[in-house]
Amino acid sequence: MSDSGKKQIPLRLSPQLYNAIAAWAEDDFRSVNGQIEYLLTECVRQRKKDGKYVPRELDVPPKLDIS
Repeated sequence: MSDSGKKQIPLRLSPQLYNAIAAWAEDDFRSVNGQIEYLLTECVRQRKKDGKYVPRELDVPPKLDIS
């Protein structure tokens, strides 16, 4: 374990997934590593909150009835 208390793990991603996460990270002004950590943290938080799995479509905005 490093001095920061964070565990390092090897992670294999498809080029397509990596590119999507890298673009998302750039939009959010994060590193790819920071974006992956953020996404995993949000998924775990959501899972603890309602005990349900995160929806498959994470990046789809909710349909709002604003009529």
